[in-house]
Amino acid sequence: MVIAEDHLLVRAGIEALIATESGAEVVGVCSGYEALMECVDQEKPDVVVTDIRMPPTMSDEGIRAATALRAGHPDVAVLVLSQFLDPTYLLALIEQGSSRRGYLLKERIAAPGELISAVRTVASGGSFIDPVVVESLVAAKARNDAGLLRHLTPRERETLAEVAAGRSNLAIATAFNVSERAVEKYINSIFVKLGLRGDRDTNRRVKAVLMFLDSGPGGGEIRPR
Repeated sequence: MVIAEDHLLVRAGIEALIATESGAEVVGVCSGYEALMECVDQEKPDVVVTDIRMPPTMSDEGIRAATALRAGHPDVAVLVLSQFLDPTYLLALIEQGSSRRGYLLKERIAAPGELISAVRTVASGGSFIDPVVVESLVAAKARNDAGLLRHLTPRERETLAEVAAGRSNLAIATAFNVSERAVEKYINSIFVKLGLRGDRDTNRRVKAVLMFLDSGPGGGEIRPR
């Protein structure tokens, strides 16, 4: 794992938390964009944990690093840490796909198991979105989106709940005891009914989940993993 963070105390805290995880090893520590990209080229880590704002511009270096790594090192997972509750950063992060990408607020790093859970999720090929950021996105959406969920069949609604819980198509197929192809059909039908035909698949999944979470009391319940 490579850690990119320009604040010494935050960087030390992340290293300390990672050290508690069995099998996790920090192979590089950086404080800026250029150093991060060079470190990844040399060390070829499985995961990068990076701040959003770092030298040289202190703007969106973490997001730009994630985009560059998607092209140059597609197998490297990236967890972006931010002190800003700004959905714009999240949408930029997942614009080219949400697999192996995560977004966690810095204020939540100290929460028991939160950082480790996020790292594990992206390292295994999944996506992690801080629940607080999800709530912010949901609050910004038009309330009438939730009405579209009434058109879903019970099985489609169950499928969407599984997607919201972060499960892959294969995991959903196993849970429902159906083929992965059947799950793909459920999800495609969900996209059509929710009016999500035009977007790329990864972004449609995110938007569908947000609509599910915004569906009101009881409608957006996610079962524990």
